[in-house]
Amino acid sequence: MTVAEVMLRMGHAARAAAQVLEGSKPEQKNRALRAAAAALRARSRDLQAANERDMQEAKERGMSKALLDRLELNDERIEAMARGLEDIAALADPIGTVLAEWTRPNGMQIQRVRVPLGVIGIIYESRPNVTADAGALCLKSGNAVILRGGSESANSSAAIHACLEEGLTEAGLPPGCIQLVPTTDRAAVGFMLGKMADSIDVIVPRGGKDLIARVQKEARVPVIGHLEGVCHVFIDRTADLDMAGRIVLNAKMRRTGVCGSAETLLVHRGCAATHLGPLIKMLLDAGCEVRGDESSRLTDPRVRLATEQDWYAEYLDAIIAVRVVETLDAAMAHIRRYGSRHTDCIVTEDPASAERFLTKVDSAIVLHNASTQFADGGEFGMGAEIGISTDKFHARGPVGVEQLTSYKYVVRGSGQIRD
Repeated sequence: MTVAEVMLRMGHAARAAAQVLEGSKPEQKNRALRAAAAALRARSRDLQAANERDMQEAKERGMSKALLDRLELNDERIEAMARGLEDIAALADPIGTVLAEWTRPNGMQIQRVRVPLGVIGIIYESRPNVTADAGALCLKSGNAVILRGGSESANSSAAIHACLEEGLTEAGLPPGCIQLVPTTDRAAVGFMLGKMADSIDVIVPRGGKDLIARVQKEARVPVIGHLEGVCHVFIDRTADLDMAGRIVLNAKMRRTGVCGSAETLLVHRGCAATHLGPLIKMLLDAGCEVRGDESSRLTDPRVRLATEQDWYAEYLDAIIAVRVVETLDAAMAHIRRYGSRHTDCIVTEDPASAERFLTKVDSAIVLHNASTQFADGGEFGMGAEIGISTDKFHARGPVGVEQLTSYKYVVRGSGQIRD
């Protein structure tokens, strides 16, 4: 079949599956998720063999160390995927939840009730675990989903998808509930964006700036955007140095390839004499390249001079930009100008400064005295996430089960008519 024929067939299957899911019981969906988790564990060796093929091809193409880390599957990460599916199964089912209800003076009873979005198209790059997380979240929220993973993770995603299909079969649900586009042809992405408005209700992109720009330009259905993570850690003048060191090192170096990794360190002039040098040395000694302003360069000859582009950069690597700022307001101005409204943190012992930062910084996630690496749906108690939305409409921050729903109004009357 042609790409168009494949995609149209998937769209029809997804729409039919969405109708089945509308009438499915919570336990049926949960059974599918638990069975898929068991399949992931049982097929761990097969998953790692498929992943090794992807890893070898990626290395031959010269993929960076950080992106290879995103791509890799091992025992620990497969177990984390399986636990994630079980955690999602354990969440309260959102569908049918009454969000609000009231009675009008004329006796009409009105309820706002949570419902699925319908069919969701998800386009993502590199990280094969998104196949499991996205498929599970959509199923739990009563949505059918069409997944289009990156070509670099095609073998891994196919192996994970087979486990999800096994779970659907075990629960008696149609395979159209969770489908994976079987081709790496880029035409499939274009078809999803421009020619499947009758089949797909919402598109969720998860990837680099080029992918997001293409989706936002070509999509003919609503988009829940996941922009890049240009995340900041601001060390305020009252910050405890030991705490600041722990947070900065974790925020940057725990996993450099995740969107919640800190890319810029801002240090208040009022504590630069005591904090700047130790923080920079700690990062350099940990193997992180530091690109800094003139104040930063004076602390250590290993610091490279930052350019204007460094303040905008999402490195996704062991690189960080460092700048000294004069005030809290200057730090917030820097974040407003260069950030992506993803995740930003203040380290301070001053409650007033913390509250001002948390209130005034317009990002999806703002933290006080905690690592930016907590920008994760699992860490928020959501089981997992499809991504971190930097949009303001519909969903913002971690996109979990509740964020993949809408609502409708249910009105019950007793013969009322309008004058």
